[in-house]
Amino acid sequence: MAKAKNILFIMFDQLRWDYLSCYGHEHLHTPNIDWLASRGVRFTRAYIQSPICGSSRMSTYTGRYVHSHGASWNGIPLKVGEMTMGDHLRKAGMDCWLVGKTHMRADEEGMARLGLAPDSIIGARVAECGFDVFERDDGMLPEGPDGSYDPDGAKEYNKWLTAKGYESDNPWHDFANSGLDADGNVLSGWFLKNSPEPANIAEEDSETPYLTGRGIEFMTDRAAPWCCHLSYIKPHWPYIVPEPYASMYGSEHIRPVVRSDAERQNAHPIFKAFMDTKVGETFSRRDVREAVIPAYMGLIKQADDQMGRLFEWMKQSGQMEDTMIVLTSDHGDFLGDHWMGEKTFFHDSSTRVPLIIYDPSDEADATRGTTCDALVECIDLAPTFVDVTGEKPAMHILEGESLLPILHGTRDDTLRDYVICEYDFSATPIAHLNNIGVREAVMFMVANKKWKLIHFEGGHRPMLFDLEKDPDELTDLGDSEDHAKVIATMYDKLFAWTRRQSQRTTRSEEQLIEMRTKTRRRGVVIGVYDENDTPLELTTKYRGRKAPDMKSGPKRP
Repeated sequence: MAKAKNILFIMFDQLRWDYLSCYGHEHLHTPNIDWLASRGVRFTRAYIQSPICGSSRMSTYTGRYVHSHGASWNGIPLKVGEMTMGDHLRKAGMDCWLVGKTHMRADEEGMARLGLAPDSIIGARVAECGFDVFERDDGMLPEGPDGSYDPDGAKEYNKWLTAKGYESDNPWHDFANSGLDADGNVLSGWFLKNSPEPANIAEEDSETPYLTGRGIEFMTDRAAPWCCHLSYIKPHWPYIVPEPYASMYGSEHIRPVVRSDAERQNAHPIFKAFMDTKVGETFSRRDVREAVIPAYMGLIKQADDQMGRLFEWMKQSGQMEDTMIVLTSDHGDFLGDHWMGEKTFFHDSSTRVPLIIYDPSDEADATRGTTCDALVECIDLAPTFVDVTGEKPAMHILEGESLLPILHGTRDDTLRDYVICEYDFSATPIAHLNNIGVREAVMFMVANKKWKLIHFEGGHRPMLFDLEKDPDELTDLGDSEDHAKVIATMYDKLFAWTRRQSQRTTRSEEQLIEMRTKTRRRGVVIGVYDENDTPLELTTKYRGRKAPDMKSGPKRP
C-alpha cells in the first residue's frame, strides 16, 4: 500500500489565499498549484494564529498559540523550553530539516542559563526553531544608518550570486530586488514606484528558483523518513520580479479594491490607527496599487512555475509516491484593501491562507480533488505531521488537531467551533504614535463561519463582522445594540479559549488520570479513621507491625 514516508512542507511568505486560480482568482492562473489541489484536499477556511511573520511561524512550528509560546512579534525569541515540530518528529523517528526562511530568533539568554552551546547539536536545534539546517535564508538584507536589519539575511544566496558574477557588496539588493535604468543606476525595489521594473537578474538566478533548486538538492538521495520545510521568501516585499514575469500583468488584471468610504469614516479608533500608518496611506493610492499588484502577481506566477519544476522532479525521482506535500502561507497581504497595506490586522485578506495537502497514501484516495470548509488553524500542521509517522501526537503540548482524519475521509470537519488569531503591536510605531501602553497594545480575533469578533485591550469596544451577509468585512457591527447577544456569545468563546490549560506541558492527560489514584498505592492515607474503612491492600505496610516502647527515648548505657 502507498504510504507517506516523508513530508515536504512548503510555505510561501505573504501569499494571499485568494491569489491562486484554484481559490478563484480570475486572471492569475496557477496550474501547478491547482494540480496539487486536484490530487489532495484544498482547505478553504485555514487561519493563521498571528498576522505577522515571526509569531505566525512560531505558532506553526510549535503547534501552539502565541499566548502559549510567547514569541509575539518579529525578533522576540522563542522561549528555550518550547518544543517544536522538529522535536516532536524526531521523537517519532523522522528527521526535520529547513531549506529557507523561519524568522526565528534564538533565546540566547535562556540558552546561556542552561549551558546550551550554540555550536552543539542540541544548541543548534534550539537556536533554529527545532530544525536541522540545510540552508537558512530569511531572505532580507536591508541596510540603514544603524546597520543591517539581519546581517545573516541572504547569506548563502549572496555568496552564490557573487560566485556567479553578480558583483556587489549586497547582490540581494542590487540585482535580485532592484531594477536598472539606462545609465546603470540601481532602481531599488524598496521604493514602490520601481515595482514595475524588471529585476536586474536572470530569472533562473532569482530567489524563488534558487530555493527550489536547494530543495531539490536536499531531497536528492535523502534517506527516509524526513520532513523538509521548504520555506520561500516571496511574494513578500520588496515587490519586484524578473522578466518574463515583470511584464505579464497590468492594471487590467488588478481586482477591484475591497474598501468603502463609510468603513473609513466610521472606523474604530484602533482600526483607524492602522489605516493611518504610512504603509496604509500609501497603499490606499491607486497609482501604488497599479505599480505593486502586477509585480506581486508576477512573483506568484513565478512561484507556481517553480512548483511545476519541483513537482515534475518529484514525479521523475519517485518522491511523489511516498511524500506528503503541504502548501500554505504564513499570512496574507492587504494590498490596499480596507485602506491598509501589509498584513497586521484581522481581515481575511491577512489572516486567511491557502492550505493544500496531498497525501500519497491509499487511504486518501477518497478525498482527492476535494475541498473542505472546516475551521482549520495552522497549529494543526504539527500534530498532523506526527500523526503521519504513526505515533500519537503529544496533545498536552500541541494545541491544534490532526487533519489526517479529514484527509482520509473518516471525518469532514474539525472538532473546534471557532478559530483564534492574536496580535501584539506593543513594539510597533503604531503604539508609539498613539501613546498606547505595552499591555494595552494587544488584540484578539475569534471567528467562526458566521461571525468574526475583534477584541482590543485598553477599554475599547469590540469590532464585529457578519461573514455570511458581509463577506468583504466592510460593516463593523461592534457598537450595534441589536448584536449585543452575538457579541456576548463570541466573547464566551474567547473567554473559554483563555481558560484552557496551555502551560501544563510536562504531564499528559493519561498521566494525570493515572496520578488520581497513584498516591493511594504509595502509602498516602488521608481521611481514613479506621484501617477497615479503606481497602486493606493499601495499608499492608501499616498493619501487623511491632516496635519497642520508645516514649522515654532510647535507653542510655
